[in-house]
Amino acid sequence: MINQKSVDSRSELETIKNRKKEGIDIPLKKGAQARTTSTYLEYVRFVHNALPEIDYADIETSCFFVNRRFSAPLIIDSMTGGTPEARKINERLGKLAQEYDIPMGLGSQRAGLKSKELASTYEIARKNAPNAFLIANIGGAQLSSGLTVTEVEQIVEMIQADALVIHLNPLQELIQPEGEPRYSGVLDQITKLVMNLDLPVMVKEVGAGISKEVANRLEMAGVAAINIAGSGGTSWAGVEKIRADAARNRIKTHLGELFWDWGIPTAISLIEVKRAVKKTSIIASGGLRNGLEVAKCVALGADMCAMAYPFLVAAAQSIDSLFGYMNLLLAELKSTMFLLGSKNIEMLKSSRYILTGALAAEVNSP
Repeated sequence: MINQKSVDSRSELETIKNRKKEGIDIPLKKGAQARTTSTYLEYVRFVHNALPEIDYADIETSCFFVNRRFSAPLIIDSMTGGTPEARKINERLGKLAQEYDIPMGLGSQRAGLKSKELASTYEIARKNAPNAFLIANIGGAQLSSGLTVTEVEQIVEMIQADALVIHLNPLQELIQPEGEPRYSGVLDQITKLVMNLDLPVMVKEVGAGISKEVANRLEMAGVAAINIAGSGGTSWAGVEKIRADAARNRIKTHLGELFWDWGIPTAISLIEVKRAVKKTSIIASGGLRNGLEVAKCVALGADMCAMAYPFLVAAAQSIDSLFGYMNLLLAELKSTMFLLGSKNIEMLKSSRYILTGALAAEVNSP
């Protein structure tokens, strides 16, 4: 006799694995970057310092974040897991986090609760990064759907995480063919996790940005850090639109096209949130592609900067490509600091810049 429950479970696992695989393949092979908008970081212009009075070799990029010192204000942002292809990527990213002493976020781990096989695609990160700061990950929509504190604790234990991030992706859930656009009660659940978990709880967007109003509510909830994840980089509405095309879901395809560039550009979101919060740490992400842009975000008020797509591209190629990209990224950051006369990250935070163009018009408007 066929066990229908077992058949349904296997079917669900295959659906999850395929979706996670497409979440890697589409950005890498088909492209889903912003089309008509940008991060607005091009409107931030540093003031050159012709007399830096420092030696390049003496520049120090280390910084404090959530009461721990890291080698640079960089985070490997949440990317993937839940598919065999993700295992190799997380293995390489874990090695990078361990070698360079920077935090690493994992992709949404709900898949890891479904089977040991899928859990292993996340666990590999801790295996290769025994001392690194790893960030567990679950979605706001799953909290709204009834994910319990016990299940969240299992997600944390899966990678022996040092922190938890809750990702807010209402746009992606809306466009995703099998999405769950349910967000009732999410803030209450975030507050509950802050109160019940004995580790820092962070909140992040996935590419549509955080507004000042949302930042205020998250600070009131007591989160340790807010990752703004503004628009201008990878469009997850675009990723899901491409998936909807394949599923021949005409409504989702239309919505994905309509909202492809929806969101708050990264620089605007960062400035808004910096002005809004008083004590919560800020992580800048969303379309950051080089060390100059990292430096700009630090100057605008970010405590840390997170990147996903550039690390994904490099990790998908080889471990040598990944380490090579990291070395280039650090060289770009240090070179910017040298040209500003910033010997350390604290000095970089106070470096002089000018806002121009659309960014200046936006943030200086009444």
